[in-house]
Amino acid sequence: MPFETPISFENIYALQMEGFYVPWESAKVPSPRIIQFNEDLAKELGLNENDLNSELGTEFFAGNEMPIGSSPLAQVYAGHQFGGFSPQLGDGRALLVGEVIDQNNQRRDIQLKGSGPTPFSRRGDGKAVVAPVLREYLIGEAMHALGIPSTRALAAVTTGEQIVREELEPGAILTRVASSHIRVGTFQFFAARGDTEKIQKLADYSITRHYKELEDYPEKYLELLKAVMRKQAALISNWVAVGFVHGVMNTDNMTISGETIDYGPCAFIDDYNPQAVFSSIDEQARYAFGNQPNIAQWNLARFAETLIPLIDPKDSDNAIKLATDELNQFPHLYQQYWLEEMQAKLGLLALEDSEVDLINGLYQAIEGQGVDYTKLFRRLADAARGDDEGLLGLFNDSSSIETWLKNWLEQLSSNGNNLEKIADKMDSVNPIYIPRNHLVEQALQAASKHADYEPFKKFLSVLMHPYEKHDDLQAYEEPASKESGPYVTFCGT
Repeated sequence: MPFETPISFENIYALQMEGFYVPWESAKVPSPRIIQFNEDLAKELGLNENDLNSELGTEFFAGNEMPIGSSPLAQVYAGHQFGGFSPQLGDGRALLVGEVIDQNNQRRDIQLKGSGPTPFSRRGDGKAVVAPVLREYLIGEAMHALGIPSTRALAAVTTGEQIVREELEPGAILTRVASSHIRVGTFQFFAARGDTEKIQKLADYSITRHYKELEDYPEKYLELLKAVMRKQAALISNWVAVGFVHGVMNTDNMTISGETIDYGPCAFIDDYNPQAVFSSIDEQARYAFGNQPNIAQWNLARFAETLIPLIDPKDSDNAIKLATDELNQFPHLYQQYWLEEMQAKLGLLALEDSEVDLINGLYQAIEGQGVDYTKLFRRLADAARGDDEGLLGLFNDSSSIETWLKNWLEQLSSNGNNLEKIADKMDSVNPIYIPRNHLVEQALQAASKHADYEPFKKFLSVLMHPYEKHDDLQAYEEPASKESGPYVTFCGT
C-alpha cells in the first residue's frame, strides 16, 4: 500500500509520455537498512530529511513501499554499445519513482536503481550489490563537489539479500536523482522504429524540460541539437580537466540534460596518459581518456540522425546538411571549452595565441613523464609562489618542463601581475582530493566484504571539499604505488 510522506510528486513524464515506459513495481526485499543518506541533497530537493532518514524512508528507498503520488515506471531506450546498436535496452534494474520540484524550481527525477527485474531486464535479475552502488554514490557526489554536472545519490540501502554474481554479494539499492533520465538512446529507440511522431513528442518534451528558451524558435529541433552539443562539449571538457574517464560512453549513457550518468567502469587517471583505459571490456580502447571528445561527437551524430525528420520534414538532404554543418563545429566548440578550463587551471589571464601555445606545450612536456595529473596543477601553483621543487619532482626527467616553466612564469608575471594571487586562484579550481582509484577500491571492499562502511564515509567526507588542504589527509592525496600494477574496472551491477 502507498504510504504518506511529504514528497510532492509531479509526474509529468508518466502523465504525458505514454508509450515511452512500462508502469512497474519494484521487487520486495527482506530487511533493508540505510547505509548512507544525503541530507544536503534532501534539503535541496525540498524534502524533510527526518521523514526520509527513518524506518518509512528505508522502506521507500528499498522499494518495499511507494509513497502516495509516486508513479513507478521503467523507461525504454535503445543505444549503441561499444559501437554496436541494440534496438531495445531500457531500465532493466531501475524504476523512475516520480519527479519533484526542487528548491531552485527545477524538476528532478527520483529513481531506484537495483530494484528488481523489469520487462527490459534481458534475463538479468534486476538487482544491484553494495560495491557498484557505493561507487556510484561516491563518484557522483565527488563530481558534484568538483562542479561537474552529474546525477546524484539521495540514499544507499542494503537489502538483506545475497545476490549471485561471481560469488555471493550483499544486495543494495541506490536512490538516484537526475535532471532527467532522457538519453540519446531514448530517441534512438523510436527512430529505429521509424516513429517520427514519438520522436517529435520526445523532442518537444525535452525542450520544455531542459531548453525552454527554444520553444518559440522556428528551427527548434536544430537548436535542440546545438544546445545538447554545447552541454556535452562543456561536460567532456570538465571530465578531461580533472582526469576523469567515464569508461562506457555508449549512447544510452549520454543524457540530453548534459549530466554525467552511470558510473560503471569509470576511473580517474593518476599519471597523465591520453591512452588510459580502465574498463576490462574496452579491449579496443574506444573510450580511452583522450578519445572521449571524439566519442562525444560520434554519439551526437547518432542523436542528430534521430532528429533528421524534424529538422526539415520536407527535405531530408537539407536536414542532413544542416545537422552535419552543426556537428562539424563540435571539435571547435569542445576546444573552446577545454581551453577555458585550462586557462583557469594555469592561471592565464587571456587566451591569445601565446597562451594557447603554453597550454599545448604543457601537455607535450608531461607526455610519457609519469606525471601525476592532479598533483601537477597544485605543484604549478606552488611554483608560481617560488617553490618549484615539488613540481620538478613529479617528472621522470625534469628537464622536459624547465623551459616551459620559465616561459609560463614570465607570462604570468607580465604587466606586474601578483603571482601569489594568481596561485590562489589556481588552487580554487585545481582539486587536491579526487576519487583515487585504489582508495575507491579499498572503501568498496571494506563495505562489500566486511560490512565496514567507515572507510567509505570518511572518503566521501574528504571528497566533499576537494580544494581544501588538510595536513592530516595526506594519504588521500597520493596515487597508488607503482608496484600495485594497472588498475582495472568492471561493469558492476
